[in-house]
Amino acid sequence: MTGFANVKACLFDAYGTLFDVHSLVGRVAESLGDKAQTVSSAWRDKQLQYTWLRSLMRAHADFWQVTGEALDYALGLNGIDDAAIHHELMQAYLTLDAYADVAPALDELKRRGFKTAILSNGSPHMLSSAVASAGIGDALDAVLSVEDVGVYKPDPRVYRMAADRFAVEPHQLCFVSANGWDAAGAAHFGLRVAWLNRFGQKPERLPGKPGAVIKGLDALPPLLAA
Repeated sequence: MTGFANVKACLFDAYGTLFDVHSLVGRVAESLGDKAQTVSSAWRDKQLQYTWLRSLMRAHADFWQVTGEALDYALGLNGIDDAAIHHELMQAYLTLDAYADVAPALDELKRRGFKTAILSNGSPHMLSSAVASAGIGDALDAVLSVEDVGVYKPDPRVYRMAADRFAVEPHQLCFVSANGWDAAGAAHFGLRVAWLNRFGQKPERLPGKPGAVIKGLDALPPLLAA
């Protein structure tokens, strides 16, 4: 099969794809001062690294714990030892801003008859909080967490879980992620992947190539109709 024909459902990564992981920096900029951006970048980088390393070590912990440990590292790296700031940032992570193109794209996909779901590293309570805060729950048929398989993306078991949930073959699922490594992992498994390259990143040198590269979610419904 070519293109995105015969897609039955569309899956979305959550963090960095639907939810802006750096949006909370502005909320706590006063607390962090000129270190706000460096803390945010280090936090996100270490958060992802810990998911990969824990998967390799077979030492799974849920994403809330991993996120907290990554924040500990990022704050320490920047010479910050303040329990109140740690608490403030962790609570803010539960209500990340959704990108402006998220709700319109989900609504259009539902209008066209596609099933929609989140497929995320996030723990169930993190995802339910973020979805509720963004007000997109009615546009989603499912919110799938890696906690159901106990390992993080890009392990194939995560993508298999989504295919099993919708009772379809992998090529009947479209997967959208802003993370190049996640897009590669899903494509390598056999999902039809649209890499949401919001910020002009260079492509990863990994097995699995996305079927399309889009700059915004407004390009997704036309892609699926092509």
